[in-house]
Formats: sequence, structure tokens, C-alpha cells
Amino acid sequence: MDKLDAMRTFVRVFESGSFSQAARDLNVTQPTVSKQIAALEARLGTQLLARNSRALAVTSAGQDYYEGIVRILQDLDFVEERVLEGQSAPSGLVRVTLSPAFGRMFVIPRLSAFRKRFPNVAIEMEVSGRHVDLIEEGIDVAIRIGRLVDSALVARRIGDMRMITLASAAYIAQHGTPQTLDELRTHQRISYVYQRDVVGWGFHVDGRQVTVDGGGAFRTNDAEHVRGAVLAGLGIAHHASWLFTDVLASGEVVRILEQHAPPPFPIHVITVAGRRMPSRVRQFIDFLAQICAEEPELRLAGG
Repeated sequence: MDKLDAMRTFVRVFESGSFSQAARDLNVTQPTVSKQIAALEARLGTQLLARNSRALAVTSAGQDYYEGIVRILQDLDFVEERVLEGQSAPSGLVRVTLSPAFGRMFVIPRLSAFRKRFPNVAIEMEVSGRHVDLIEEGIDVAIRIGRLVDSALVARRIGDMRMITLASAAYIAQHGTPQTLDELRTHQRISYVYQRDVVGWGFHVDGRQVTVDGGGAFRTNDAEHVRGAVLAGLGIAHHASWLFTDVLASGEVVRILEQHAPPPFPIHVITVAGRRMPSRVRQFIDFLAQICAEEPELRLAGG
């Protein structure tokens, strides 16, 4: 049994909570993972994982073992990465989670340029509107928009998202332009749903924050469906400006209630605290930061 391979396998099982997921992550078969864990337990003379047909649980010995080896493996990876950096370009896999619209509009179009610079770095995208657990799902980098609450994560602010209120020119021509928030409440509204909750619309009025109920004519958990509904004239939306840059410029869509626009939401790149960051991950984070710097609708305010 290769001790380091067995340690890495145990860490992946521990963090994913699944033998089958660990096997997929490590690109080996599930029986291989089972054999490595069994051999590791035999060598240590104790049970690390308690498993049955329905669940996998970590024993107290397994918890102690994980806490003892995870930093060792991180330090080893960091040392190896530093040595390799002096000899070759970054290489390996970067797993990133981000929203569908952000990935399609900003990351994918520029990815070929990143790959030309770092041809030995592979990118795997977990496309999701939910907040993925980075440790549990083995994610290196996440893009998060809004305020952060998880202290187990390391955040780098790379941009800002500006929320605007808007509707199609055709909708405005038919229904008129609301001049106040009270008038807005009488209009058909296109709402964004996050984890089954309709997201309220935040505004600034006389120095205070006011929230308008997001419920209305159409609701969706997908940003690009919000855009489609606006273009179809279904109503008024309150969403990220970057989703409408082209149609705002053409006049197909118009902004309203600009005087009550809220301050921008921060865009962060998130990594797990305590992990040594390989050069491939650092380079990819710099790549994401450059995307925001080059896009006027994502650029840091004052940056």
C-alpha cells in the first residue's frame, strides 16, 4: 500500500462523504477506494469510517486522523508546487463553481486565452445557482455575489454587481413608466427565485433601504430567463445590469427608477481557508479578476 495515496484517498472520502464520489474525483474504481481505506485501517489498527448500505459516518479516530493528515498533505502539495513552478508551467485540474449566466457570458468566451497561456491546466465547471459546499464537493474556487457569512472561506473581492430596474421599451409604451415605488407595485413584475424564495427588490429612498416584494407576473430561478421575460414584455425586472448591457445600448430595454438604485453588491472569489493554493488556482483567480477589471458592468466601483 502506498501510504500517501491511501492518505489522499481517505481525505477525499472524508470530504466528499462518499466512496463513489471519491472514486470519481480520483478517477479510480470504487473497489479501489474501498481496498485502500481497508488497508489503511488495517495498518492503523482502528476503524476510521463506519459504513453500511445507507450511510457513511466518520469515527472519532477517523476525525483525528483527518485533522492530522490534511495539513500534512496540503504542505506537501505546496512544496511540490513550488518546486515545479521553478521548472515548468502550472498544471492540473481547477474545479470552479459559478452561475450559468456568468459563466456563459464572461468566462467561457475568454477561456481559450487562459488555456493558451496555461495549456496544462484543465478547468471543470460546476454550474449552479446554489451555494455549493466547497469542501464537501471538492471545489477549488467559487464566484459568490453579495455579502459573505462563512468564516471558513477566504474571499478576494474582484468586482461589483450593479442592480438596475428596467423593462422593455414595448412594455413601457403600453403600460407607462412608474415614477415611484408605490407606482412600481402596481405593475407586472418579473422576479428571481433563490432556493424557492422570491428575492425582494432593494432600493434606496432618502438615505434608507426599502424593499419591494418581488412577487409578480413571472418568476424564475435562472437569470437568463429573467432577461428573456423582460425582452418578451412580460413586465419590469430588478436584476444585474450586466445581463442587459447590449439591449440597454440598443434602446430595446430602458432603465427606470434610477434615482433609487441600491449600492452595488460585491463579487468575490472564494477558496477554502487553510488550504495551500496551487499556482494553477492562483492563476485562474487572477484570470477571473481580470475579467471583472475589463468589463465596465463588473468593475470594482472606483477601480
